Amino acid sequence: MTDFVDLDVRPILRGGGEPFAKIMEAVQGLTPGQGLRLFATFKPAPLFHVLGSQGFTHEAKEIGGGDWQVEFTPAAGATERAPGARATPSTADDLWPAAARELDNRDLDPPEPMVRILAATETMTKGEVLSALLCREPIFLFPELAKRGHAWRGGFEPDGKTYRVLVRIGAAA
Repeated sequence: MTDFVDLDVRPILRGGGEPFAKIMEAVQGLTPGQGLRLFATFKPAPLFHVLGSQGFTHEAKEIGGGDWQVEFTPAAGATERAPGARATPSTADDLWPAAARELDNRDLDPPEPMVRILAATETMTKGEVLSALLCREPIFLFPELAKRGHAWRGGFEPDGKTYRVLVRIGAAA
């Protein structure tokens, strides 16, 4: 039986915030065999693939009033995450080459940043790296990158307002 850590992000969502970083922080804090029970104001479908790539299965159910409960359970045989590992799908903590292409998408409204990044990946060759600056964490982009076979890393810059995502073309594990 899985021991679940509960995380309720409904107050963050209702306040107009973005809970992705809080969710990833909770996932990183899980001990082996622990799962995450998430409460949200919508069915967080993009998160299913993101956490699936981290070795979790999910079971979602609507609990009333449009709210959802999702239990993320470590998959049988999933590899253990290293303590402090980045919760982003990437090929390893190896050194990535310098970015072959850079995009500044901070002044664009959604979904234009995602459209531009995906279009840029189509013009690049395997192994090249794309660097993109955004004004928020692109949670809907991550499943698309994984589906297309690309690895990615991302995080907020020291200013706390700029999110940089690095995409390695065709390098998904």
